[in-house]
Amino acid sequence: MNRFWMFSLVFVLLAAPAFAQEPAQREDTDAPALESVREKASYAFGRNVGRSVRAGGYDIDIAAFTKGLADAIAGAKARLTDKEMSDAIVAFEAESAAARAERDRLQAEKNLKEGREFLAANKEKEGVKTLESGLQYKVIKSGKGKTPTAKDRIRAHYHGTLLDGTVFDSSVEREEPIEIDVSGVIKGWTEALQLMKVGDKWRLFIPSELAYGERGAGDSIGPNAVLIFDVELLEILGDE
Repeated sequence: MNRFWMFSLVFVLLAAPAFAQEPAQREDTDAPALESVREKASYAFGRNVGRSVRAGGYDIDIAAFTKGLADAIAGAKARLTDKEMSDAIVAFEAESAAARAERDRLQAEKNLKEGREFLAANKEKEGVKTLESGLQYKVIKSGKGKTPTAKDRIRAHYHGTLLDGTVFDSSVEREEPIEIDVSGVIKGWTEALQLMKVGDKWRLFIPSELAYGERGAGDSIGPNAVLIFDVELLEILGDE
C-alpha cells in the first residue's frame, strides 16, 4: 500500500472512534439546522474527519480539501494523478512534521522558563518545603498512619493541574480513588509517597524532570511542564 492510500486510510481509522472522544458542544451559527438523520450523519462524518486532521496538526487548505471530497463522492475525474497526490502528501507530511517540531521546541523552552520561575518563587512561600531532588510540597492535612515503601501498592485520591490551573486529570472529579504501585508512577509521586503517612494530604509541585520531562504526556501535558497535584494517601493495600 503506497503512502497516499495509507494516509487516506489513517483518516478513516482515526475518525471512527471520534464519537466517544469529543464532548457534545452546541453553538448558534448561521449554518442550516441539522434536522434529518442524513444531515446529522453527514455532519458527523465531516466533523470526525476534521478532528482527525486537526489532531494530526495538519494545516490543510479547506477549500481544496472540500473540492477533493466533493469530487470523490461525485465520482468526478481527479484533478491530480495518484502519483501527484502521493508525492504531494509525502512533501506535506515532511513540512507538517517540521512545523510541529518547531512548535514543540518553542513550547518546551517556554514551559521550562516558566516552570523554573514558578518553582523559584514558590519555594519561598510559607509552608512549602523543597527536597534535594527539587520536588516541593505543602502539607494540607496530616495523617497518623503508616508510610508506604517503594514495594507497596496504595490507594489514593488526587487532583492534577498545570501552572495555569488547567485540570488534566482528577480522581476527585471522577469520585473514584486509584490503586497504584508506589514505584509505578512518575518520580515525583514515588518520592512523595514514601514520605507521606496514611491520612496525609499534600500539595505536590513537581518539576518536569520528576514528571514527564521533555516528552510531555498526551495532549494535555506539554514538554517540560511543571505539574501540581493534591494527593491524599488513603490506604496501603494489604497492610494489616
